[in-house]
Amino acid sequence: MKKATRISFKPAQATKRLIQGLPDRSRDVILSRYGLSGQTRNETLDSIGKRYGITRERVRQIENHAVKLIQESDAFLAEADVFDSLESAIRDLGGILSEQNLLELLSPAPDAKNHIYFLLVVGHPFKVEKENSDFMRRWFVDDGIAKAVESALKAVHQKVRPSDVLTEEQLVNHVMTCLSSVNAKYKNQDTILRWLELSQCLVSNPLNEWGRPSAPGIKIKNIADYAYLAMKKHGSPMHFREITKAIDHMFGKKAHEATTHNELIKSDRFVLVGRGTYALTEWGYRIGPVATIIEHILEENGPLTKVEIIDKVGKERFVKTNTIIVNLQNAKFVKSKKDGTYSLKK
Repeated sequence: MKKATRISFKPAQATKRLIQGLPDRSRDVILSRYGLSGQTRNETLDSIGKRYGITRERVRQIENHAVKLIQESDAFLAEADVFDSLESAIRDLGGILSEQNLLELLSPAPDAKNHIYFLLVVGHPFKVEKENSDFMRRWFVDDGIAKAVESALKAVHQKVRPSDVLTEEQLVNHVMTCLSSVNAKYKNQDTILRWLELSQCLVSNPLNEWGRPSAPGIKIKNIADYAYLAMKKHGSPMHFREITKAIDHMFGKKAHEATTHNELIKSDRFVLVGRGTYALTEWGYRIGPVATIIEHILEENGPLTKVEIIDKVGKERFVKTNTIIVNLQNAKFVKSKKDGTYSLKK
């Protein structure tokens, strides 16, 4: 869970002081547009326009003019300490953050977020860049830091291949090597992880692994994705009932055993290696019944003894020895030789 950053003022009181000198309609537009009256949602230009019988463009003009009036007012000058405190908090957090992350860190309360956002809009030190293909919508207070961070992240975007899955430490080190002209105080893991949350190209999963959304196990969409992560963390084959419990324990995600089993059956990321027991395909387990596994083994190794075959099949399938022996007696594809070995029929 993200820890809120302490700020030395109460955002709602600051905004109240800033807007109290506005004309009634201008104040109402600001309150409605920025959700400063306790509502969690900001009212649209169209909605406000309908209330006043004016166009949405006229509402926009009133809003922009109200912001300008605030910035030119004595009340604005009187709130210098508030804006200084907010600027200091942003610098302490790394100088540039995604809008979502910044508001969450400054206050988890939805109504407080609205007041902080309004202060960012009217305050002079605060600059915003729109969302694009590389980065989320973001706020910053220093052009130099912003350019250096974005440059470093773009370089990292180029380094990470579509299938790469990186640990948090590996990705932080990548960013470190790409950083230049940034104060040493910012070169720490917590700050760099906040910078990584600016990225549209790289995301993390619940195991704190990073990669592009296309990388295996990075973007979580369904129970199969959670099952993949649970098994990857476990490191060895698991029964579908164990997987279901692990999903709940590790990620707090409730799943029914039947649902988990169905997802495992449908996805080619998983291989059935025993009764209800699955492994990850990427671990080298091959798809198919015991007979097919025996066939692969004999193709790769040539004639083998019964003991050797049982040993090799046992590494790929959790089955009883008798099941393997029964399949070796299938004269359609296996023949036994006088020297006690088995080979494939040509």
